[in-house]
Amino acid sequence: MTDLCEQVPAHIRGIAPYQPGKPISELERELGLTRIIKLASNENPLGPSPKALEAIRAALPELALYPDGNGFELKTALAQRFALTREHVVLGNGSNDVLELAARTFLGPGTSAIYSAHAFAVYPLVTQAVGATGIEVPARDFAHDLDAMVAAVRPDTRILFVANPNNPTGSLIAGPVLRAALERVPSQVLIVLDEAYTEYLEPTQRYDAVSWLHHLPNLLISRTFSKAYGLAGLRVGFGLARPAVIDLMNRVRQPFNVSSLALVAARAALDDLEFLERTRTLNSAGLAQLAEGFRRLGLPFIPSHGNFLSVEVGESARVYQSLLHQGIIVRPVAGYRMPRHLRISVGLPEENAACLAALERALREAA
Repeated sequence: MTDLCEQVPAHIRGIAPYQPGKPISELERELGLTRIIKLASNENPLGPSPKALEAIRAALPELALYPDGNGFELKTALAQRFALTREHVVLGNGSNDVLELAARTFLGPGTSAIYSAHAFAVYPLVTQAVGATGIEVPARDFAHDLDAMVAAVRPDTRILFVANPNNPTGSLIAGPVLRAALERVPSQVLIVLDEAYTEYLEPTQRYDAVSWLHHLPNLLISRTFSKAYGLAGLRVGFGLARPAVIDLMNRVRQPFNVSSLALVAARAALDDLEFLERTRTLNSAGLAQLAEGFRRLGLPFIPSHGNFLSVEVGESARVYQSLLHQGIIVRPVAGYRMPRHLRISVGLPEENAACLAALERALREAA
């Protein structure tokens, strides 16, 4: 077995696996707790869209059948929503799958990808997994330094990853600033614009990146139903790009990569605009509630445009463990080179209040 494993390419053996947020069931097993609040994975505290649940119930009798491998109904709805064609849409097993499809299609040994420090951990993971070189550009005040990222493009660069808003910092690049920078990216570089949290933006902060596809043939927009739509457990995301880009990505996409329940749930959730607005309103109030609590506790935090806040707590490992023992799961972000921070997802008002109370106790213990 040792000989077999040693034959695996070094770039695979060197990957540090992605560490997801601790699940509730694991903490229950470890500590025997019965009341746990999970604010670790940026999930929707309202749960799934009611329309999605209704669609899932209607689809249950057909579980013996394979899903539509082309996702016709969902692609059609997405194309109509964004005034595109189905050929502009690729579906993924979550937006992570879309990011991996892009890497498998456009990267390989002898190529490079660019991403910011403190950006989503999947960017370096998918880059390394295909044997490409990752170029991490230092951030500016925990945000993307777009000028530096564009300047870092090399002749072998094939992908530039941009998250807007960014996870785990929550930073946002204004639409006009973003577009001006992306227009300077060479045409042989695929721009992967990760908009997993775009539904949480306030109306005054929104911009229409989809319309940029008409002017930027090298743009791929990645979005997800896991966050604001509340379908994280079903894993469904999508990418929007020129048909030539989508065609290439579909050549490496696995057949039936999105389940039948995910397809029907996402199709129904897409039309549940009332639920989406409730989610955004709840999130806006939750961000304000957490921010006020952090100020009261004297804790610096990074202003966020997602459904989470990263707060500086000092000895984050000790504070994290104290919160766990109080039944509060948050997310350590030391792996993002933020060793003094914890990322806390927005929950229901009572969950946010419980987290802040537990955090105050944890800070007293760590003092």
